[in-house]
Amino acid sequence: MKNLALLSATALTATTGLVFGTMQAASAATLTWQWNYSGTGITANGNFVSNDTPDDLGFYQIMGITGTRNGETITGLQPAGTPIPGNEPFNVDNLISLNSQQLTGDGFGYSTSGGNYSSPFFANFLPTPGYLEVFSAPPLTPGFENFGTEDSELPISFSATIVSVPEPTSTLSLLALGTLSTYLVFKRKKLSKLTDNKQSDGVQA
Repeated sequence: MKNLALLSATALTATTGLVFGTMQAASAATLTWQWNYSGTGITANGNFVSNDTPDDLGFYQIMGITGTRNGETITGLQPAGTPIPGNEPFNVDNLISLNSQQLTGDGFGYSTSGGNYSSPFFANFLPTPGYLEVFSAPPLTPGFENFGTEDSELPISFSATIVSVPEPTSTLSLLALGTLSTYLVFKRKKLSKLTDNKQSDGVQA
């Protein structure tokens, strides 16, 4: 009986720990975005994963990217605070917003399966502010002033929308229900064994 009680307590503790562990994970929730942009000879689209809490200006931090650019698979997000190769010293910040201006002047950057790099950003220095894409292709010569004929900086139309928001509450509810069910099963087995022992004692008497 002691072993059964210990097993019940252990199972309850372990399952409860899982619930609280999930609560902590839920606090670090993410958002999924769909994004796309296009321009002369340019078509790019895909998904972002960002944090779920905007900064004071309404910008979210992009943490991951997937998609394609002109048929090439996007292979990675350029780390924030660094420039895409060939566009030094202009660092990207990888910020995205639902504001009318969705990118900052630093923009985001990514690499593609063809060995190329792209960095869309908002150019507020233009007579009519708008989005531009810096494109850098091999051979990658450091420095924005060393643009070759394979490189470009062209106007684009850019758009991004949030397509999914996690629902940690429903997940926690299911786990809490599982915890309660586990506890009730062990409690029922314990009571059943106690009843059997009492009946056995009565027969022997």
